[in-house]
Amino acid sequence: MTDTRDNPHSDDTDGRADRTTATDSRAERFRTSSGLRADGGRETTESDRAAIFEGSQDAELDRGPFQQWAANSIENPERVYRGMFYVAAIFFLFTTLFPFYWLLMVALTPEGQLQDIIFTPNGFNPGAFIEVFQVIPFYWYIFNSFVIATASTILVLVVGSLAGYAFGRLEFPGKTPLLLLVLVISFFPPAAFFIPLNDLFNTSFFILEPITGDGTLYNTPGAMVLPLSAIFMPLAIFILTTFYAQIPDGLEDAARVEGTTRLGALFRVIIPLSAPGVATAGVLTFIAVYNEFFFSFLMTDGQPQNWAPILEGILAYQGQYEVMYHLMAAASIIGVIPVAILVVVAQEKIVSGLTAGALKE
Repeated sequence: MTDTRDNPHSDDTDGRADRTTATDSRAERFRTSSGLRADGGRETTESDRAAIFEGSQDAELDRGPFQQWAANSIENPERVYRGMFYVAAIFFLFTTLFPFYWLLMVALTPEGQLQDIIFTPNGFNPGAFIEVFQVIPFYWYIFNSFVIATASTILVLVVGSLAGYAFGRLEFPGKTPLLLLVLVISFFPPAAFFIPLNDLFNTSFFILEPITGDGTLYNTPGAMVLPLSAIFMPLAIFILTTFYAQIPDGLEDAARVEGTTRLGALFRVIIPLSAPGVATAGVLTFIAVYNEFFFSFLMTDGQPQNWAPILEGILAYQGQYEVMYHLMAAASIIGVIPVAILVVVAQEKIVSGLTAGALKE
């Protein structure tokens, strides 16, 4: 064992070590309090962070309104998307629903007080919705429009389904030129067909005399169903061609193996599987024919017994010396309600039909 008395320098060495340790401890505390690192650098303290934050705030205050909005949009894009949705929704509601609101205000305002309408009706007259059917047989005009629109829709769907099946699932010479021809015809303005059609429908045919009496198609549903079906046929053909082309060939082949014909496979397999496309083509055709005025105004004399449509009935409230605007507004609302119900019921089919093919699977 070594005696400390034999080594007089041991006490001095231990003392220096203790003093060095204490000095290092004080230096570490000083660096910690002052924010200095052991390698001579400087750590970020709370006061430094506060200064940096204040500097960033000052920098943000120096930005212009547009720059600040752009920076906030980049940081929070969901808020921008939400704002764009609200703007689009408000614009849609204002441009679409406000005319109906104004029609309701005019319909509820008594006759002779329409000049004082602002945003509320000047008075309250719900009896206008009953008076509509008392002044003229307005229900006959609604019935005529339903018959003409339904007949045109059925004709468009039947012929359009056959054409869509041929263009979408068969290969034959001249397929592309014929499809382009249909597209070109769809761009023709309806007014271009009126003169030849008017001359044709006012010509007497012997075979039509037992049906129409005078042998002409004037003042008959055929004078409107035939041209309107031809006008809206191209749209239905293109919609149905797209849907029918997407049906797998194996399903049709399986139906053919079971003994069905091509027409049987079309109506039993292809059309049920293409229900969104068929519904879209049917609803769009029905609405367009229901709202059509040009051909109906020129192919009828405006009388309900001669198949005049609903727009003729609305104009019937316009007399020689007065115009019953409140009744015209009430009739317009009544005429819109059936179409609005149809759109609400079939909206899912319409949306899926119009967006078909937008995404690649």
